[in-house]
Amino acid sequence: MRRIMISSVAALALYAVAGGAVAGTMPSITALSLTQSQAPGQNTQSEDARLAVWFEDAYQARLALSPQSMTAMGMKTDYDKLDDNSPEAQARGLALAEAQLAELKATFDPARLSPQNRLSVRLFEYQVEQGRLSDKWRDWGFQFAANGNPTTSLPVFMINNHRVDTVADAEAYVARLVDTERYMGQVADTLRDRTAKGIVSPMFVFEPSFENTRAVISGAPFAGEGENPVWADIQKKVTALDTDQATKDRLLASAREALTGPYKRGFDAVLAALGEAQAKADSNGGVWRLPDGEAYYNARLQLSTTTTLTADEIHNIGLAEVARIQADMEKIKAQVGFTGTLQEFFTFIKTDPQFQYPNTPEGKEAFLAQARGHVEDVMKIAPQWFSVLPKAALEVRAVEPFREATASIAFYMRPSPDGSRPGIYYMNLSDMTQVLKPQIEGISYHEGAPGHHFQIAYAQELEGVPSFRRFGGYGVYSEGWGLYAEQLGKEMGFYQDPYSDFGRLSTELWRAVRLVLDTGLHAKRWSREQAMDYFRQNSLLSERDIVKEVERYITNPGQAVSYKIGELKIFELRRKAQAALGDRFDIRDFHTVVLGSGAVPLEVLEEQVDRWIAQGGGQPAL
Repeated sequence: MRRIMISSVAALALYAVAGGAVAGTMPSITALSLTQSQAPGQNTQSEDARLAVWFEDAYQARLALSPQSMTAMGMKTDYDKLDDNSPEAQARGLALAEAQLAELKATFDPARLSPQNRLSVRLFEYQVEQGRLSDKWRDWGFQFAANGNPTTSLPVFMINNHRVDTVADAEAYVARLVDTERYMGQVADTLRDRTAKGIVSPMFVFEPSFENTRAVISGAPFAGEGENPVWADIQKKVTALDTDQATKDRLLASAREALTGPYKRGFDAVLAALGEAQAKADSNGGVWRLPDGEAYYNARLQLSTTTTLTADEIHNIGLAEVARIQADMEKIKAQVGFTGTLQEFFTFIKTDPQFQYPNTPEGKEAFLAQARGHVEDVMKIAPQWFSVLPKAALEVRAVEPFREATASIAFYMRPSPDGSRPGIYYMNLSDMTQVLKPQIEGISYHEGAPGHHFQIAYAQELEGVPSFRRFGGYGVYSEGWGLYAEQLGKEMGFYQDPYSDFGRLSTELWRAVRLVLDTGLHAKRWSREQAMDYFRQNSLLSERDIVKEVERYITNPGQAVSYKIGELKIFELRRKAQAALGDRFDIRDFHTVVLGSGAVPLEVLEEQVDRWIAQGGGQPAL
């Protein structure tokens, strides 16, 4: 399910965060120990205040490199520009991070900082080290993947992030449409460069990528039926302006000219480069087939898990979890009186009409209504389980039709910090025959509440925590929390229908299967078809979702293992705290500890929990 979608942009993670953290490279700076005592007489408060200013200045300097990230944050600086995606710009970003780290070390004495700020210094260095590893393997990434690409993410960014409150905002919108030619030209250049190096997306990627890219430039004012979503968006935003009709007409005329001119030329350039890359595509295999593919995959596992777990270790954890979860499924199968095998029970649930909504607009709306109901149910009793809740609103939406072909099954998009955009739980409803009612509840707890919204929206609202921590992230932490939230829903009293509880187990099994398949595809050289067959035999996923999932793992190596690894660690730490604290254990306090520092590597999360246990539990002193 993760992607936790941060729109096309803010996905830049601002401190060279590339979806995870470098395992085994936490800075060994003795002075940064969380338990180190303060030297008497030192002015910690003033040093902490000075560091807070430094962190914010450093964050803003990084943020200034990305006009789109600034827009996603609710700012209007460089509102008429799109990002620079050239190799030179990426090198400047990494160089700035390195320079900032050197300045941080030279300027501040860790012994004069509070424990929370010592942690911030430690995490800052960790993220720079992570950025080095990510940058080393930057050219191995597939721009066009099974679960997204830059041609569909740009329209989503314009529609969801670019607000038009004034005439100047509308002119900036048009300027960005014009700048698309340069932006997409860089996408095409990178695609050609990676193709020349032998980094070519799998064969299955190309047809959906062509389809989605062509959809972005179809409909009025382009050729084809219907109205283009970006054209509809700019019309809606300009029409709502408080200005005269002549100005509105001028703005819309310039928008139409930009769309049919430079905007379309930019996407045409990508289509041409895609065609050249497709001619070189000759495999649907994992990244073992790429130059230095084994080393690349090992790096991806480190970045995704923040651990030193090997591919073999992760594979074996997956096999054990699959067996454990299927044993629990057998109990529910017996409870409902089904006498066939577990695989036959999977087939029954996937094919019986009672477990599906109609493949109609009404069916899609019924799904969304049910998902919203599950979120509302959580909100009603959340204070019994959490001391602090996010202030940002949460909405449930269907994925827009123009990106259904490459969008993930479900994902979350963070709210804007200024409150102008809510957190959004998206669901891909392109084919309702492939959406199973028993899984709606678990998915809603994962992507909405108490899952990603309670973690991501809450993190960016933390006070006294530097911006790079509030808006950064580690997939193993965030996705681990999302999967933990699915099980937490049962503890909160939900999943009353045994079929829905079976659906909960099926989504957990889904993530356990990921450990087996991701490592199987990339380290053990399983074929795409072999992976799909394992999914069919060992999960409740629909055929459409099996295909989408396996293809996602192939094009985004290592990411899918983060869910289960993170969830297992959170439950391990919770059991440790319950055993140590006994009657003093309070689930609300535990959740405050886990969520109270923002997304952190698993090593740091364990240290935070251990520190809380050593303090005797109670309200955490973070």
